[in-house]
Amino acid sequence: MRTLFSWRTVRDIVLILFGTSIYAFGLVYLNIPNDLAEGGVTGITLIMRALWGINPAISTLILNIPIILIGGKILGRRSLIYTILGTFGLSFWLAFWQTIPFAIDLQHDLLIVALLAGLVAGIGSGIVYKVGGTTGGVDVLARILEKNFGITIGRSLLIFDVFVLLLSLSYIDLKRMMYTLIFSYVFSRVIDSILDGGYSAKGILVISNHTEEMTPVLMDELERGVTFLHGEGGYSRVDKQIIYMVVSGREISEVKRIVHDFDTQAFVSVINVHEVEGEGFTYLRPKSRFLQRKTNTPKTK
Repeated sequence: MRTLFSWRTVRDIVLILFGTSIYAFGLVYLNIPNDLAEGGVTGITLIMRALWGINPAISTLILNIPIILIGGKILGRRSLIYTILGTFGLSFWLAFWQTIPFAIDLQHDLLIVALLAGLVAGIGSGIVYKVGGTTGGVDVLARILEKNFGITIGRSLLIFDVFVLLLSLSYIDLKRMMYTLIFSYVFSRVIDSILDGGYSAKGILVISNHTEEMTPVLMDELERGVTFLHGEGGYSRVDKQIIYMVVSGREISEVKRIVHDFDTQAFVSVINVHEVEGEGFTYLRPKSRFLQRKTNTPKTK
């Protein structure tokens, strides 16, 4: 029977706290000193700080706790615990970093600030999202809107972020808003990169009348596994044996070369694969036969 608190859960908790610390570091030392806004609930806390002097460490709790209580039933037990942990972790780190007298001098270059802030915030948030955590707020609201009104999560998040960014014009000028948009773009791209996994690869589908002949060569030269899928031609109604394999980006040209050596009319489709786990990708590939032969060759005296 699986328990809620396992070694995996302990790892997740550590990563959530670590991720929120990185995210809070970027807010305190990059966004706030340079008047870069943010989307979501964090953006509202920055507005409250600029207009009324409310510490973001406090406003984070003020805004998130009611939302978490309302959406508690939607989140589920584990997600609720992780969301609460992320919210309190972010609040703690915001308070902690503000006590450390530290400054990042970027010579008032807002472009560098926006790029660096997006990188730091994206890494921090990506770590939290990777283990299924959130920092509360808008994510919970988005799920409530989806369940009760049928509004997709992506659309509600976009609407809320746009609304918050427009409100941020109450304390920043249009120039800084443009740099905020750069920050937001980098932020989202870094998160996507982290969530997509550490090794991005390509899936390849090959439809040909010579799959039996080319398959041994593909496996032999690339040292990748091959899976046969069974299909049927829509026009010819002839059964087809389709090759499916996953390779790294630099191996695509080699696959095409081998396929075209056997069949110049072969249909080859390359598919983006966002995350791969298994031999050759997330752990060591078998040594090539050349290296094995070299290793196994006895030394001569």
